[in-house]
Amino acid sequence: MKRILSLAVAAAMMFAATGADAQTKSRLHKILSSGTLRVGTTGDFNPMTIRDPATQSYKGFEIDSAGQLAKDLGVKLEFVPTDWKTLISGIVADKYDIAMSGTSMSPKRAKAVGYTQPYVYVGTVPMTLKSNAGRFKSWADANKSGIKIAVILGTVFEDQAKTSFPNATIVKVEAPATAYQEVLSGRAEVTITSNIDASKLVQKYPQLVTFGDGELKNRRALAYITAQDDYTWINYLNNWVTMKKTGGFFDRLATKWRLN
Repeated sequence: MKRILSLAVAAAMMFAATGADAQTKSRLHKILSSGTLRVGTTGDFNPMTIRDPATQSYKGFEIDSAGQLAKDLGVKLEFVPTDWKTLISGIVADKYDIAMSGTSMSPKRAKAVGYTQPYVYVGTVPMTLKSNAGRFKSWADANKSGIKIAVILGTVFEDQAKTSFPNATIVKVEAPATAYQEVLSGRAEVTITSNIDASKLVQKYPQLVTFGDGELKNRRALAYITAQDDYTWINYLNNWVTMKKTGGFFDRLATKWRLN
């Protein structure tokens, strides 16, 4: 009996040591220790994250959110420039502690990284030139041979375009190039983007228009991305998102940045 108890105590001590070791390796504790929160953001998704090339400064929904997260942690905020095709690898390589860029949840990304709980829900809409509005009334009108659909490489829209427009030609562009510029230039007839992004683009470029009779496809949740196996950090972030949602923080940001 004594031997069994000794083994049980030893096992408990080993488990406790392992748990303590895991805790010390968490990004949460590294952030608190270093005094800096590293946030990866693309700066190219209006109004979520917008980078001013002249000043290299950022603004947007996610930028305000990152500032609040750093404030609540009691640390400084450091933005790490990234793009959509390297967004996931940046987390895996520990280049930043969290990605805050208006990222959609997807099974493909979830194979490599962890997500927080959602904080905003969006959908996808198609866009074209206003001069082409007569040609494109529905999603099906763009799913034809010879039609070019522009998307940004590495985004969820790349996979969505393949599914929604199997008969069309998918034109993939790399950031900092943009898919809507392909349409503006006439190199593609259609692009797809989130309803949030589209609402800003049609204001900035009156020659662009959405179509599809208001049909939102691929409704999805936006969530923050971090390391897949860091449960301590993900748990903190989930609790933070819950508290901010409950207190109306995300609703106020949505109003400020006209997401509604």
